[in-house]
Amino acid sequence: MTQIPSTMIAIDPAEAGGPEVLQPVERPVPQPAPGELLIKVAAAGVNRPDVLQREGKYPPPPGASRIMGLELAGEVVAAGEGVDARLMGRPVMALVAGGAYAEYAVAPSGQCMAVPPSLSMIEAAALPETLFTVWSNVFERGRAAPGETLLVHGGTSGIGTIATMLARSFGLSVIITAGSAEKCRRAIEIGANHAIDYKTQDFVAEVQKLAADGVHLVLDMVGGDYVARNLECLAPEGRHVSIAVQRGSKAEIPIHKIMQKRLTLTGSTLRARDVGFKTSVRDQLIRTVWPLLADGRLKPVIDSTFPLARAADAHRRMDAGEHVGKIVLTLG
Repeated sequence: MTQIPSTMIAIDPAEAGGPEVLQPVERPVPQPAPGELLIKVAAAGVNRPDVLQREGKYPPPPGASRIMGLELAGEVVAAGEGVDARLMGRPVMALVAGGAYAEYAVAPSGQCMAVPPSLSMIEAAALPETLFTVWSNVFERGRAAPGETLLVHGGTSGIGTIATMLARSFGLSVIITAGSAEKCRRAIEIGANHAIDYKTQDFVAEVQKLAADGVHLVLDMVGGDYVARNLECLAPEGRHVSIAVQRGSKAEIPIHKIMQKRLTLTGSTLRARDVGFKTSVRDQLIRTVWPLLADGRLKPVIDSTFPLARAADAHRRMDAGEHVGKIVLTLG
């Protein structure tokens, strides 16, 4: 039986700011509520929403931990009422609404997946946020189907790399945009069919050359003025899925284009959704994606790792925008 201490080291900044606010502090070890697991964290993924939270622009939803971090992997060391006792001692990866940047974290059991032997803890920690986001938006809301073409902005981000690999695994073609020739080269290595350098090329014109009738689906993390340009890229009956607004939360769009092409504009956020929704997505991932993980056909792209005490450096790496794939914090 693992001895559980009363306190732990965590990243819980007292104020918003730059990466320098991410200093290790001592916090009480959380206690699992009914339906929750207490996990001894081995690794935690770093995500763009973490940066927004650090800057004071994305507070945790009500009831969530103020401690940073939305995904983790580790060993189950305690369980709340109603949780299968056979999970004790098992390695799991978990999606959380906060609390991952710490030595211990609690997670609803319905948001946890077993870590297959094919994955390291670092790789497992890099997956929950991206898998839940991509599956619920590309395959559920976006209704992606084999034979279709998907346009992904930010193609070398954590979301972009997983979206590329999952889409290819399920029979789609993928066009990505990225901010350099080197990133475009890496995206092709990862599995994209085509890569467009948005800094030197007009992505609308390039997409129209690559897909004469347009793409069937756009996964957009950019927002702002990209939305109208994305509509130019869509085929009739195309779907536009918004998951972030890095260039602004407002867009001016040609409504006639939506009418003429019969387009669907949708989008979602994940963090504030309830446990029931996330459990439903987890169950779909276990049926559809877990086999790809188990036999090694799907592995996340790891850009870099940093010990928890260097969380500030991990955020500096993300702020620089030069990473390809996921940045991961390690513990122990």
